[in-house]
Amino acid sequence: MEYQYPIDHTWSTDEIIDVIRFFEGIEQAYEKGIDREALMAAYRRFKEIVPGKSEEKKIFNEFEEESGYSSYRTIKAAKELPAGKVKMK
Repeated sequence: MEYQYPIDHTWSTDEIIDVIRFFEGIEQAYEKGIDREALMAAYRRFKEIVPGKSEEKKIFNEFEEESGYSSYRTIKAAKELPAGKVKMK
């Protein structure tokens, strides 16, 4: 991994860990697939930390610029999938 995760330094250590876990889930969706429920649980926790849409969009864009992985498209695909693995291309 040659990039940094978008982190807000006002978050607590636990919040930072949970946001990183969410982005690791996005990476996993692209690299080998991730269980939909695990990804959605990580996203729900992310939304507790980042409730605002504009801040979410900003963080998602920063992550995509750094990694090339689209959090928005991954979550959209997970929401449309009834169950199983989320695997992005």
